[in-house]
Amino acid sequence: MRLISISQCQPGMKLGKNIYSEDGRVLLGANMELTSSIIRRLQSFGIDFLYIFDALTEDIIVPDMIRDETRLKTMATIRSSFGAIMSDTHQRRSANRFDKDLKTALDMIIEDLQEHKEGMIMLMNISLSDHYLFQHSMNVCIFSCMLGMSKKYSREQLTTFGLGALLHDLGKTQIPPAILNKKTKLTEEEFEIIKMHTEKGYQLLRNEANIPLLTAHCAYQHHERIDGSGYPRGIKGTEIHEYAQWIGLVDSFDAMTTHRIYRRTMLPHEAIEVIYTGSGSLYDKEKIEVFRDKVAMYPIGVSVKLHSGEVGIVVGINPSCPQRPIIRIIEGEGGQALNAPYEIDLTKELSAMIVEINYATGSESGTINSNVNC
Repeated sequence: MRLISISQCQPGMKLGKNIYSEDGRVLLGANMELTSSIIRRLQSFGIDFLYIFDALTEDIIVPDMIRDETRLKTMATIRSSFGAIMSDTHQRRSANRFDKDLKTALDMIIEDLQEHKEGMIMLMNISLSDHYLFQHSMNVCIFSCMLGMSKKYSREQLTTFGLGALLHDLGKTQIPPAILNKKTKLTEEEFEIIKMHTEKGYQLLRNEANIPLLTAHCAYQHHERIDGSGYPRGIKGTEIHEYAQWIGLVDSFDAMTTHRIYRRTMLPHEAIEVIYTGSGSLYDKEKIEVFRDKVAMYPIGVSVKLHSGEVGIVVGINPSCPQRPIIRIIEGEGGQALNAPYEIDLTKELSAMIVEINYATGSESGTINSNVNC
């Protein structure tokens, strides 16, 4: 399968991966044939890319980071837990139900990630969701857990960290929906209200008997920045807990790479470039470098152009050097289709450089130097 711009999708193409509803259920299944009305509907939801099957890439499999069962359980838990707080029914729940459900979902995520052989942060499955808060919370939790596992956190550390990631935006349940879901630029006054979600989340979590206090501090600190320019307290450097620094970084990445109705989705390499502009000021440089090495910047299935003029599809990730993937060349230097496509491993062909991504879909995104040392 390959990842292409939805503007290049045509009726008759077949979906390569499931598309999920806001509650984590399969809405459109893999192998479903696209129609004009389906394409228009997906565009109306702000979806920018789709995985599709074609003859050149039918053998390319894009691995899922978590199982459908885990996705359903996690989304249901987030919706019920957050929903209870939003409707003021939380105090009527049993004392330990809140954390028990969340820890069950977290355990499922960790178990799935332990089976994720690549150990890489990949593009998440495409979902149609009116509840960005829920989807975002799950994504940040998954990415953070993967980072925690790469840092060799103990299971107790991973649980505290994972819960902090899952609940980092809990305070947004206390923000008026009209402001939280506003699709135009926020006023200064509205932004000040949005910023209150960190303190509100902290207050909600610090009063939960079975939630670690450090989890509450993840909600409190995830918008702090190492140069002191963040909020709510403007603390700096090591004053910000390591977990909150990681979650702040992942939170920014997912916000850029998750589709929103009012702005286009960034591909991973674009989001990493934006994050790098904050290296040493907004985010810790060492953490950015670790994060970069865990992100599949060129996702399996994406089209790329090499400096030679050849065009190919990413078919594999090198975990030791994700910036230099394995590519199936399908077009020659002059743009001619090859009768016999072949594959090259950029960790072995060190002179080859990726200069454009998503080239074959008509959505060029500039020059990217992939000639890096690993």
